[in-house]
Amino acid sequence: MGRRRAEKGAVSAASTPRATTPIEEEPVGRHYKPVRKAPLWLRITALSLAAVLVLGVGTAGLLFYKLQTNVTTSPLNAGVGNKSSQLPQLEDTGSLQILILGTDSRAGANSEYGSEEDSAGPGKSDVMLLMDISADNSHVSVTSFPRDLMAPIPDCQPSGGGEVIPGAALGQLNAALAAGPGCTVSAINDMTGLTIDHFMLADFTAVKELSNALGGVEVCVDHAMYDYEGSWLKLPAGKSLVQGEQALAFLRTRHAFGDASDLERIKAQQYFLASMVRKVKSEGTLTNLPKLYSLADVVTKNLTIDEDLASIPAMVGIANRLAKIDLANVAFVTVPTASFAGDANRVQLQEPQAGQFFAALREGKSLTVPTVPAATPEAPAASEAPATTEPAVPAYDKAIQPIGVANASAVVGRSIELMQSLVNGGFSSSYELGDVPAQGESKVLYGADMADVAADVADLFKLPATAVQEDPTVTGVSLVIGTDWVSGTEFGTSVVPPDIVASTADQGGSCLTVNPLYYAENFPE
Repeated sequence: MGRRRAEKGAVSAASTPRATTPIEEEPVGRHYKPVRKAPLWLRITALSLAAVLVLGVGTAGLLFYKLQTNVTTSPLNAGVGNKSSQLPQLEDTGSLQILILGTDSRAGANSEYGSEEDSAGPGKSDVMLLMDISADNSHVSVTSFPRDLMAPIPDCQPSGGGEVIPGAALGQLNAALAAGPGCTVSAINDMTGLTIDHFMLADFTAVKELSNALGGVEVCVDHAMYDYEGSWLKLPAGKSLVQGEQALAFLRTRHAFGDASDLERIKAQQYFLASMVRKVKSEGTLTNLPKLYSLADVVTKNLTIDEDLASIPAMVGIANRLAKIDLANVAFVTVPTASFAGDANRVQLQEPQAGQFFAALREGKSLTVPTVPAATPEAPAASEAPATTEPAVPAYDKAIQPIGVANASAVVGRSIELMQSLVNGGFSSSYELGDVPAQGESKVLYGADMADVAADVADLFKLPATAVQEDPTVTGVSLVIGTDWVSGTEFGTSVVPPDIVASTADQGGSCLTVNPLYYAENFPE
């Protein structure tokens, strides 16, 4: 702020010495008491405290500023006209979804792992983890998506600007990163029906620096191993503390674990994360601000995140939420998959398990607390059994009724389970109408003279009477599956697939299985 010119009178006052009362003279007035100066020690203490406060606040501000300037940001959702952009705005439930991506880019500091030509630009997603924190902070799920998963890829606006990059009706999910992390967010939103809140994109260097900052992460293998011509990871049998290059090699290892599949690598990554979570939790890192800052400083230097996450309050808020969660309620899950029909080296979603799992995520269900089945009412005694009547025979032949099933749920493969229920119910001429733009309400639409058939279809799935509607443009009956019915064969119910949880963060002490082809003794030095 600029200085103001002093007015003339003020100048005179400032330049003219004031009259003073001689020390030896007593001032006039019986209530007057001389002003005593504070002791020197008190003044020094007060000044020191003030300096410490100013320095503390200033230092905190500089640290926060440093953290925020460390990170690189990118748009959260890059999809253009994709399914998730057509969904109605969801009510904020308080839950939090963060997509954690690991890139195989060789750009910049990662060039030692190959040339930039090996993975130009942002690269592909080596790791795709969706962390879901419940609204009440009682449970967390960490869901792994295989990089070889085949899924619809939306058209996306590149994070650096330019023309829209066209997607694909079916493509490998890890390739979506070519248009930036926001494109992977859009693809997974489309797949799951979720609305992801944030993303974090880490490179090879981030993994090394994080493991170093933690002082290493404990892992265990059941046999001495050497991932020759792969990640070059070499470990003795039993427990080891890995960090830096060795931690990175552990996470990149594929062929040396289990059956050498990508799913085995995911298992190893989940194992590593669980061990890391146990260490962070046991050392109180998430509630220790100096430790948390040190960790955040290391991580943010090698992260790309969305704009809304690029603030200290947002980062601290997430840390505070995670600090409250019991490790037994941190579940690691792999998306249910099956071998892809077009290529045995790829996988696709396994339905209906994948759809059921995504529904459980949307509804905020805990995956670690078992669901207690509803009690089955006892059958009445024989003497009290009510008189039975034969079911009414419909005035039409179910087998020849044209029942179309349209998937407007934004959940890939949702119609498969319901098609099977129609066939089991006698409607054997049912057929799929494919995926259509998302709709908020499930309906049974019917054409001329089909009201009774539509009512029976609604009754089969326990849909309310208000869902049955006449539509002159429909031939026969159309079952439209909306976003209000994303799982189960009865409207209003959802099912968590059995054994969906691979492990929880509190489960330590186990060792990963080494592929016998990579036993260390096979590679004598």
